Amino acid sequence: MNLPPKVTPRAFERLAEIGAASEGKALRVAVEGGGCSGFQYDIALDEPKSDDLVLEGSGEKVVVDSVSLPFLADATIDFSEELIGARFVIENPNATSSCGCGTSFSL
Repeated sequence: MNLPPKVTPRAFERLAEIGAASEGKALRVAVEGGGCSGFQYDIALDEPKSDDLVLEGSGEKVVVDSVSLPFLADATIDFSEELIGARFVIENPNATSSCGCGTSFSL
């Protein structure tokens, strides 16, 4: 049985720093066709919709639509700060390969 994605405390903390909840927004994580490996992640602040899976922590929300959910089963949504920049990242055990940009993957 596939488990829903998990969100790290660090990702929720970053959302709190951004102030997403105070604007009524959540971090939307979606999977779309495209990118150099066949699929790509779309990560944006958005308003939750009635059919979204809502993951909550630290007063913040991360939402995943029902179409993207199977692609993100057992994945971990995190926030990473590196020398080259800071960004939300997805560790997806379903991806068989990914591209160097970190936003494109194949199954």
